[in-house]
Amino acid sequence: MTNDQTRLTTPFHSHATASEIIEGVDLSGRRVVVTGGASGIGTETVRVLAAAGAEVTIATRDPAAGARIAETFADAPGSVRSAALDLADLSSVAEFVRNWRGPLDVLVANAGIMALPVRQVNAQGWEMQLATNYLGHFALAVGLYDSLRAAGRARIVVVSSGAHRDVPFDFDDPQFERRPYHPWAAYGQSKTADVLLAVGARRWAADGITANALNPGWIITNLQRHMDEATMREMGAIDENGEIIPKPYLKTLAQGAAASVLLAASPLVEGVTGRYFEDNQEAPLATPEILGGVAAHALDPDAADRLWDYGSSAIAAA
Repeated sequence: MTNDQTRLTTPFHSHATASEIIEGVDLSGRRVVVTGGASGIGTETVRVLAAAGAEVTIATRDPAAGARIAETFADAPGSVRSAALDLADLSSVAEFVRNWRGPLDVLVANAGIMALPVRQVNAQGWEMQLATNYLGHFALAVGLYDSLRAAGRARIVVVSSGAHRDVPFDFDDPQFERRPYHPWAAYGQSKTADVLLAVGARRWAADGITANALNPGWIITNLQRHMDEATMREMGAIDENGEIIPKPYLKTLAQGAAASVLLAASPLVEGVTGRYFEDNQEAPLATPEILGGVAAHALDPDAADRLWDYGSSAIAAA
């Protein structure tokens, strides 16, 4: 577990843009997959990486939308294509893996869903937020392991959330089969699982594969589509007229994609693995005295290994 003495810092401030993060970095010849790259900070991540010369694949449930996004980046120094991927469907994940050819330099696990109002499950019986945000990405990373290893110095970037801080992973009832379902508890647990994915991937470090998680910060995107206006008002995100209330901590899409791009492409984090970043810095351990940070339960290596085994069993049984 990282302490403040060894915590990685960068020269970038909290509201730096993704383009500022990557300025001067040449990604020519680098191959990248961005899940959920057809909207929100995913699209901005795709744009900036392609502008730096990368060959980017948008992995999305709506490949037609991904293709339309790819067309808008046709003049980029790199290239952008779209491919079908439904993270909640392990057969779709397996199909994407079968269709992938050659090495993979960067996997950005960006797609996600948030605060589904009622409990839903996928074909394997997994609660839908955990299935989409964690299990689908875990299965994708495991399936693409040979391609990541072949790249020589590959990176996995996992988009988590500050919501992980309040919700440890419940190994006794992860699918809310016995305890009451709560949209935010399910979301927070899935985001804890995302950080644990990055910690568990330390087993691949000898293969040149690093993995880190991040909190992109507060950005208004399609991720909030399951939240009603009353909830948004209660959170202080919108006013009585439904207009977004400007806050100093709110970020634009360009700023929200910055940490993803930092972990995907910056030489500053070369060789760094199993850590959690927010505001473009490695986060300190969360305490009651600080705002933000990473919860100790999300960096627990034993929990990460236990979750890795749990996810592996689900993949094997699918």
